[in-house]
Amino acid sequence: MVFDKIADIIADKLDIERDLIKPESSFDDMEVDSLYMVEIMLSIEEEFNITIEDASEMKTVADLCDYVTKNTK
Repeated sequence: MVFDKIADIIADKLDIERDLIKPESSFDDMEVDSLYMVEIMLSIEEEFNITIEDASEMKTVADLCDYVTKNTK
């Protein structure tokens, strides 16, 4: 499932408990700075074999999951 893989990546990069990540979790609330965001996006691109053009509109984990779902083949 897309959410589970993304949540695992975020938990790993931020070194937080996986259970704390919900679809409605916002990157601001998780204190994701631009460096963490780049690391997360690169890992997601590699995991799903996609290219993320612009992550600035992604405010929540659900936004990111929707993007990945729409852009994976």
